[in-house]
Amino acid sequence: MSRRVAILGAGGIAFGYAAFLRQQGHEVTLWSPSGHGTAALANGADLRASGAVVGGWKVRVASTCAEALSSAQLVIVALPAYGHRTVIDAMAPHVENGQVVVFSAHLSLAAQVLRRALSARGVAAPVAALGTTVLTARKSEPDAVRIGTVRQKVDIAVLPVEATGDVVAQCCDLFGDRFEATPDLLSVALANLNPQNHLAIALCNLTRMELGETWRQASHITPAVCRLIEALDAERLALAAAFGIQVRTVHQHIHLSYGVSIGSLAEMEHELAQRPGGVNGPATLDTRYVTEDVPFGLVPTLELAALMGVPMPLHEAGVRTMSALYGRDFAGENDLLPALGRLSREILIG
Repeated sequence: MSRRVAILGAGGIAFGYAAFLRQQGHEVTLWSPSGHGTAALANGADLRASGAVVGGWKVRVASTCAEALSSAQLVIVALPAYGHRTVIDAMAPHVENGQVVVFSAHLSLAAQVLRRALSARGVAAPVAALGTTVLTARKSEPDAVRIGTVRQKVDIAVLPVEATGDVVAQCCDLFGDRFEATPDLLSVALANLNPQNHLAIALCNLTRMELGETWRQASHITPAVCRLIEALDAERLALAAAFGIQVRTVHQHIHLSYGVSIGSLAEMEHELAQRPGGVNGPATLDTRYVTEDVPFGLVPTLELAALMGVPMPLHEAGVRTMSALYGRDFAGENDLLPALGRLSREILIG
């Protein structure tokens, strides 16, 4: 059954979702706050996709957030977390009862921020949070996207929890049977491995990024980088255990996402590196691996660690090191956590 989907964003993931959904016969409307990323499509160009999804389709572009949401059955927020607050403020007045909103991927408890805004209006709309993106993708041109991988399993949490079955069913209608429900928002937040993994990848390949080199990402996740990722993962697992939550290890995540045999992380990344295709690593310092994942991924993780008294020295060093390298206060750039006030288990669960 064809569904009407609004996608808020204009980056690689938003375009990747649009291409995937159009290939499946769904109606798609794109909107972004600036309009720059959707300009080519708004002027009549087809959205062209290559890689895991191949083809070209017309995609509707809305001029306002209200227009994008007006006829959508499901709304996907697919832009970096540093744009979430702007989009939440734009969409909150227009979300209607029963309209499903999905954050992909979820960082800094943005789903709870939106839920509070909707509750203030008396609107009952389920809000879902994905532990990671359904697919990996990069824009190659203003009207083109290359999709690297469509993940086999993706964690999802739904607020309120009573709506989980219906929301998961709707997501499966769109993207296939690849969603695994988690008990609450905290569980899906701690299941997100992107911040820790991207920290290690970016930190260990920073000069490649700064010099604009072309480098295949999987080939440069070397054994040393893998050891750093595994050490960061151990900190995340300890934090989850302190909350009484069981989450997948980085090894299990990669196995389920990419179908790689479980072994040491170095062995698994080596297997990935031998596959054809794949994505290149960032070719600029202006990459969401840092500008999104540090302030909106690592920083809230450290807030959770402080709440539970769990030491995370590598995560803390990562925030401080990246802040020094970039000459920015990444800890102060998160504009979502202040909306939640003092964190508690009740806020985190939703």
